[in-house]
Amino acid sequence: MDDIYNNRILDFAGNIPLTGAMPDAQVQAQKHSKLCGSKVKVYLKMDGEIVSAFSHEVRACALGQASSSIMAHHVIGATSGEIRKARQDMIDMLTAGGEGPSGRFEDMRVLKPVKDYKARHASTMLTFEAICDCLDQLEAEKSLSEAS
Repeated sequence: MDDIYNNRILDFAGNIPLTGAMPDAQVQAQKHSKLCGSKVKVYLKMDGEIVSAFSHEVRACALGQASSSIMAHHVIGATSGEIRKARQDMIDMLTAGGEGPSGRFEDMRVLKPVKDYKARHASTMLTFEAICDCLDQLEAEKSLSEAS
């Protein structure tokens, strides 16, 4: 289990940027891992398809903290497509032998040792699930306004 708490993971977990609530966020979502009790709440602003502002409140284990920290370092400027692809690449890395995200989210590969600890997958994915929930909410709002 030492490999899932290596120095790089602990460094990311201990240095989480962009923390706190964002009162003027366009959208927010919270996700919770029932297994370990980790919670992540994200706040998002988009300019079209591009993330223009992000913040989060992280009450999570070291893996959830590290994942959220890496996300915060790289998400501003990302497109919704990049985020969704990185989420799928994370799932593939944890469950199907994939290499993990590339490009702006490549640092997420530091979490690759988690693949051997299925009970830790949910906390590692919390930030992705919360951000994708936000993206889904925004897309639903856009669809409703276009239908009106």
